[in-house]
Amino acid sequence: MSKGTVVLAYSGGLDTSCILVWLKEQGYDVIAFLANIGQDEDFEAARKKAESLGAKKVFIEDLRSEFVEDFIWPSVQANAVYEDRYLLGTAVARPCIARQQVEIARKEGANFVSHGATGKKHGIPVPVTPKAPWSMDANLMHIRWVRLSRAPADLYLMTKNPEDSPNTPDDLEIEFKNGVPVKVINEQEGMSKDSPLDIFSYLNDIGGKHGVGRIDIVENRFIGMKSRGIYETPGGTILLKAHLDIETFTMDKEVRRIKQGLGIKFSELIYNGFWYSPECEFVQHCINKSQENVEGKVQLSVFKGQVYILGRESSKSLYNEELVSMDVQGDYDPCDASGFIRINAVRLREHHRLQGFSSTKQ
Repeated sequence: MSKGTVVLAYSGGLDTSCILVWLKEQGYDVIAFLANIGQDEDFEAARKKAESLGAKKVFIEDLRSEFVEDFIWPSVQANAVYEDRYLLGTAVARPCIARQQVEIARKEGANFVSHGATGKKHGIPVPVTPKAPWSMDANLMHIRWVRLSRAPADLYLMTKNPEDSPNTPDDLEIEFKNGVPVKVINEQEGMSKDSPLDIFSYLNDIGGKHGVGRIDIVENRFIGMKSRGIYETPGGTILLKAHLDIETFTMDKEVRRIKQGLGIKFSELIYNGFWYSPECEFVQHCINKSQENVEGKVQLSVFKGQVYILGRESSKSLYNEELVSMDVQGDYDPCDASGFIRINAVRLREHHRLQGFSSTKQ
């Protein structure tokens, strides 16, 4: 007799294939759910594999557009980067998959949901061999390779080696509205993209062509251990550089200082699996508010593994050329700085007076 029905977030890889077999052994009926979030996958082959391992039903859902609009775009608004380097491609995909998984569970009247768990292989075919002893996670945003020594040159799939990339840069203009890209133009190619999925896919192509977005890091997992990862995030890296530029151009200094802290917190919440938490909802609300005036166009060049900002323009710019000019007086009087200097000097004089007092007593 069945213990109930489980909707399994299934990929066809090692972890989810193992848990599918284990769930069947424990007496559960399994519905396999495959999310298309932009990975290079033979979905029909994965369907057949799930069925051969005992899945009662298999659902394949195309989530690429909502992945970009509902999950990648908020990460762009936040400048979400975990521990200063990781752009969260795997972590930000999980809440996208989980949302649809729960929806299927409700429609099918399932009792449980499940994800993968590493274990013994049970004779399940997996793409891991002694010659290639690593696992890979891929989606529209990135590819992650784990449990590696030094990466072989032929490992990378989304990005060219910068040394082998074109000798001519691609110059792009990215337009933002409310902190998210609404259009990308490549005048050299006569190319313009304006839907979220098309924009992100095109930036992946351009970034990949020029070897942008490769990192090799050790990161801190939520449970306390450190993990080695090699990542390719071409489109996300381009957008991070462009968004940082237009944000600084249009956002008040003190608002941005607070928003930077919120971005770090948002990144930690995503990494640790708290997208659907009240604190993450609150942080997202604050970040959304901060993006109301983040609009305009950023011109940039993508070349040999790098993204170079060329310029920016915005009707919401806080940059006042006359105010900062060395030639035009403007509204700022340099004499006003004298009081500012004296006030700040009070604290510093006291600090150094005490430092001097301490040193004389030693």
